[in-house]
Amino acid sequence: MQVKEQLVKLGKYATSFKETIAKETKNNSFFSFNIETFQINLGKKCNQACHHCHVEASPLRTESMNEETVNKCIDIIKNSPNIKTVDITGGAPEMNPHFKKLVSASTAAQKRVIDRCNLTILEEPGYEDLAYFLAEHQVEIIASLPHYAPSRTDSQRGRGVFDRSITVLKKLNKLGYGQALPLNLVYNPSGFFLSGNQKSLEKEFKQHLKKNHDIEFNELYCINNMPINRFLASLIKKEKFEEYMDTLLDAFNPSTLEGLMCRHQVSIDYLGNIYDCDFNQMLEIKSSQIDTIWKWDEELLKNRSIRLANHCFGCTAGAGSSCGGVVV
Repeated sequence: MQVKEQLVKLGKYATSFKETIAKETKNNSFFSFNIETFQINLGKKCNQACHHCHVEASPLRTESMNEETVNKCIDIIKNSPNIKTVDITGGAPEMNPHFKKLVSASTAAQKRVIDRCNLTILEEPGYEDLAYFLAEHQVEIIASLPHYAPSRTDSQRGRGVFDRSITVLKKLNKLGYGQALPLNLVYNPSGFFLSGNQKSLEKEFKQHLKKNHDIEFNELYCINNMPINRFLASLIKKEKFEEYMDTLLDAFNPSTLEGLMCRHQVSIDYLGNIYDCDFNQMLEIKSSQIDTIWKWDEELLKNRSIRLANHCFGCTAGAGSSCGGVVV
């Protein structure tokens, strides 16, 4: 679904978030604070095609960051003392042929490196050594596991994904992940509702995964489903769009504004375009200040005006939602 088509579908909610922010901040503009996190989407190719995927990734996608663009990203990472974290995502970012080069260069630059991993890629033919590579470079893994119940995970991500994920999690535990090395899981609601309390859900996940599978992990991140791409299509198909948007609006929490991910990071797509967040990237809403890494100017970007739209209500609902889980 194209961006313009999506915005038409959003109807009366298209400008509501901008108006809400203007009332809360007494200002028509909403600015970033800094760039601590440099998030890179290496492409849309993935070994899975999850129902809730806002990237619309799948095995059929071919978009992938080329080596020239990866090299430019590495140059920015090396030369920015303000960038503390390199957050690598996709698709399945590991399927990009330059993934290891990016990881190696980022760790050599003494940055915290995150791999947003769907777990099952680590047992695909040709990728069997990746878990060892990640452990060797002390890469933090943020792994998708929608639920500790097999049926709920498989309903979102495909038949048999839960069992394959458990196999990989056990492998990661043996390599020290969940103890000496950071292993965090991501929970996405499996229906048209907001995430529950993150700490309570984390406790449930830990108890069930330890008791039933002897698996350990560090933290659980709860991320609300955003009304874009596949999830938006599902909302519209089941005539739940207005109900879901009303849920987000009713749960708006102004105390989340300071900690929103867009205020502390930039998101780069496979072509090198710059966005305020991963969700804006999927809607092709480029950064207002500088829209490509080929014109990189950190001084201009770090205090840029953030581009807002209705889906931003998903990040400000309840305790908030970001790439690192709840905001408050």
